[in-house]
Amino acid sequence: MKHLRNLIIDMDGVLWHGDTAVPGLADFFKTLHQQQINFVLATNNASKTPDQYVAKLARFGVSVAPAQIVTSAIATADFLATSTAPAPLATVDVFIVGGDGLHQAIQQRGFPILSVADVMERGRRAQVVVVGFWPDVTYADFAAGAVCINDGARFIGANPDVNYPSEWGPLPGAGAFLALIQAATGVSPTVIGKPGAIMFQEALRRLDGTPENTAMVGDRLNTDIAGGKAAGLHTILVLSGISTREALAQANGQPPDDVFVDIMELAKRLEHGD
Repeated sequence: MKHLRNLIIDMDGVLWHGDTAVPGLADFFKTLHQQQINFVLATNNASKTPDQYVAKLARFGVSVAPAQIVTSAIATADFLATSTAPAPLATVDVFIVGGDGLHQAIQQRGFPILSVADVMERGRRAQVVVVGFWPDVTYADFAAGAVCINDGARFIGANPDVNYPSEWGPLPGAGAFLALIQAATGVSPTVIGKPGAIMFQEALRRLDGTPENTAMVGDRLNTDIAGGKAAGLHTILVLSGISTREALAQANGQPPDDVFVDIMELAKRLEHGD
């Protein structure tokens, strides 16, 4: 692992479970600084803004800059801006089933955002419906999204994760929300986020790294590891989140290059530099 100068690190299941940090979190980042290893935190969770993640990490004793955080919300907003061109962004109404992260990223790109009341009470229709994880989602959010999709709106998913790791074990994630709306409308979403290429490309750009000197650290074989492999990166699976040793043994795809119990074990390996 001596060749690794950059890490792209997932967050949920790697750095924490819900609001509980994994053991050794602050020491892990101290090791990265000591070994002069650059990092970007790349999460499929679109519910929070980069500033909110910065604040969360600060509560755990870790200091990062907003530019070191890439979310599927940012990737989704970038995709929308690119895929709707050359139409003026201000003419494309978006309905969002999601939290602050998606709302901020899409607003910053210049898209008007419709509310549930706009759709259900005022009869307005979005041209695009974007869905991401959001713990405060309501039936009305799903209903308004379905109404727009049934009326011809594009259906975009921020990420495919059907669950996410919490203090109570796996809970429903964005992929479960997508499945609900797909079942109600018969329309399949276009899904952004890992294992898609957009987030890996953006992370490499921010790191000024190359596939040869960069590794993806994650807890999911089907997103973190599969996406990292497709991007040509060294891949590191930690077993502190979703994927287990049993899942690894049964996996049909390419195995990760390294497997560690958690980031504490990974930190020890990075310290030894072998």
